[in-house]
Amino acid sequence: MMKKKKLMTVIKERGQIYLLIGPFLVLFFLMTVLPVLSSIVLSFFNFDMVSMPSFAGLENYLRMIIQDDVFPTILKNTFVLAILTGPAGFLLSFVLAWMINEFRPAMRTLLSFMFYVPTLVGNALYVWTIIFASDSYGYMNSLLLDAGLITAPKQWFSDEALIVPIVVIIQLWMSMGTSFLANISGLQNINPELFEAGAVDGIRNRWQELWYITLPGMQHMLLFSAVMQIASAFSISSIITTLAGYPTVGYAADTIVSYLTDVGSVKYEMGYASALSVMLFVMMFGTRTLIVKLLKKVGQ
Repeated sequence: MMKKKKLMTVIKERGQIYLLIGPFLVLFFLMTVLPVLSSIVLSFFNFDMVSMPSFAGLENYLRMIIQDDVFPTILKNTFVLAILTGPAGFLLSFVLAWMINEFRPAMRTLLSFMFYVPTLVGNALYVWTIIFASDSYGYMNSLLLDAGLITAPKQWFSDEALIVPIVVIIQLWMSMGTSFLANISGLQNINPELFEAGAVDGIRNRWQELWYITLPGMQHMLLFSAVMQIASAFSISSIITTLAGYPTVGYAADTIVSYLTDVGSVKYEMGYASALSVMLFVMMFGTRTLIVKLLKKVGQ
């Protein structure tokens, strides 16, 4: 009886809050939780979107690990691109936000907008198709030809050694917007009195301020920024398929996302595509858990 009264009291006190977040929770369940659960279940079946699913047990996972000759290359590419773009993008977005935060409000707003523009412009990726066009009219080829550094236009996306560096540059340029904005917001919301108190307690330079005040003061924003950067780093696909097509030369830059898109949308092997998506989910979840543990140690 006491528990029932306590529950009714909580509902009465927080009913408006639950009412406001209710639509979001419903959409979150339908658009995120349900698809994840469906993928986990479907990964244990063979399903071609025409006939009824047939139970396959661990067959899809065994195929991924033992039989699929492409998967090891895809897995390596995913990790390499995630390592190169994730931490680098996270650190770069924070350093830029930290530096720009020192400007006056008008200049800070202008610079913040400039760094966030790539996130707002939907067709920004096509600028890079012009820059790295494979003929002499491509900006990069034109500059190199005029400078005498090359004698013939380079086929940028037909060279295995060049594809990954180009993808890394473009991904860093396109993925920093959200993290940068989150870091700027976190820096703006740190209580200025903490810096005065720090000076009294013996903090004497900007590096000590950064470690003992700034980073702990914006820990939640750092976590949000890191999670967004992780999601972006592990889901690289459109950049590769738009610029280099699928598959790239020798699968040099293809990732799990581009691979499972091909398996599911072209070959209609939805069971195997679901198993690949579950593998990607585990990788992202594990990385997020590690990042959270590391960020909790900041400023300790």
